Amino acid sequence: MDEEQRRLLERQHYRIIGGHSGVKVCHWMRQKLLYARPCYKETFYGIESHRCLQMTPVIDGCTQNCLFCWRVKGFSNEFEGHDFDEPQTILEESIKAQKPLISGFKGDSRCDKRLWNEALEPNQVAISLSGEPTLYPYLGDFIRLCHKRGMTTFLVTNGTTPHILEKLDTLPTQLYVSVTAPNEGIMKKLCAPMIPNTWSLLNQTLELLPSLDTRRVIRHTLVEGWNIGYEKAYAKMDEMAEPMFIEPKGFVFVGGARHRMSMDNMPPHKNVREFGKKLGSILGFEVLMEREDSRVVLLGDDLKDCRIR
Repeated sequence: MDEEQRRLLERQHYRIIGGHSGVKVCHWMRQKLLYARPCYKETFYGIESHRCLQMTPVIDGCTQNCLFCWRVKGFSNEFEGHDFDEPQTILEESIKAQKPLISGFKGDSRCDKRLWNEALEPNQVAISLSGEPTLYPYLGDFIRLCHKRGMTTFLVTNGTTPHILEKLDTLPTQLYVSVTAPNEGIMKKLCAPMIPNTWSLLNQTLELLPSLDTRRVIRHTLVEGWNIGYEKAYAKMDEMAEPMFIEPKGFVFVGGARHRMSMDNMPPHKNVREFGKKLGSILGFEVLMEREDSRVVLLGDDLKDCRIR
């Protein structure tokens, strides 16, 4: 990445790892340490918010430039001849980089010191901070190293790299596929693809998912005025993917998305819940849990299958 982009990311409290990776403390890390409020993933799946390492092995590379994305823009999808850092280095340096990011919490009287000490030893890796992580060629090795350390892994992909997912030699603990458009027309406008045939690639990923032996979650990021009201179309895609869980989640008007969206595009939780109920009724899924503060509901068929930890 160029120096201007690096400086911009660092001003926004990212820590750059090597040539193309990054770490940033999640909003919910602060909430958990200071107010004992966990993120929705802890509520749904049992991972510990304060022990989560939010990172990406490809901070400046993606196949799309989604209008609703809160991340810093300036993505590239050209990596031919690129020198990639080793997965061991990325993992060790990411863990090391997070420690000074959370050091200041210790001096806050509201901070739970037991949780703070635990936070120094992360046991969950959210591979989702920015970019499209499947563009990192050693992703399987990176996930394997995380698991070897006893860490669970949540990998989030936009579904445009089925050839990479198919060959991934070590699968994450939980695989998220973001399905944010119910048809090709909306995908082209809302997701702003940077590579050709993304609609076809996404559908190839959905067809592949049932064969992947891991926990599979479909996330529908809902943007008011863009992609809500297409429950039947989404249901057909979800039936193809056979996910264990589905997360309808409302777009949040933060970060870079403020330059491309408006507050009116942020659906209230009642709209997210209604979408979830309609989608669930088609698929035979129930609303298992919800978090209004995160504008998200969890659809599935059995509550006892949710917990990882």
